[in-house]
Formats: sequence, C-alpha cells, structure tokens
Amino acid sequence: QVHVLESGGGLAQAGGSLRLSCAASGRPFSYYTMGWFRQAPGKEREFVAANSGNTYYADSVKGRFAIARDNAKNTVYLQMNSLNPEDTAVYYCAVGPPGRRATMAQEYDYWGQGTQVTVSS
Repeated sequence: QVHVLESGGGLAQAGGSLRLSCAASGRPFSYYTMGWFRQAPGKEREFVAANSGNTYYADSVKGRFAIARDNAKNTVYLQMNSLNPEDTAVYYCAVGPPGRRATMAQEYDYWGQGTQVTVSS
C-alpha cells in the first residue's frame, strides 16, 4: 500500500548536476522522515541525505547535495551538484520513522526500486 517511486537518474559529466525526485503515497507524507541512500558497485548501501523537517547529510555530499520536500505534492527531491565519478550508484528513496533524524538503512520501512546515476570523468 505504500508506494515509493524515484525518477531523474541518468548520465552526467563530472562537475555536472542532476535532480532526483521521489513520489510517495500510502502514508501521511508530512509525518515521516524521507531519506536518500545509494549503493555503488561492490559497496554497501550508504546514507546520503534525509529530511524530517530538518535536513541531514552524509559528509561526502555535504555542500554539494540538497534535499527538499514538497508535502503538498508528496514528493522529496535530491539536488545533486558538482558531481564526481564517486557519486555513481543506484540511488534509493525510502520512507522512515516519524519526524526524527534517521541515517541508517535499517530505520527505513519502505523503499523505491532505485534510479541509476552514472557520472563520467
């Protein structure tokens, strides 16, 4: 009943930008922390950013990425600037706990299918 759908992935050159979108339904959207995670080839899934009303970022993306939410549209965005090849990964949007900091994958209950981001040098 909870549906999460990412979009906006694709190819970018180093130094470029992409904006990911995530639409969620089936829960009162504004009540829940929304998060972005990513998984690169050969690596574990890692936290990228979350928005609970407050915003939280992994050190690796701080200053380059920005998470925002539009509760009226049940949508959360990830603006990615100054991309580098190390940002290449499948990016996942997830629905987390009510209104609090959450930076671990285990804290999130519902996940999208992922969207591929590839950054070339």
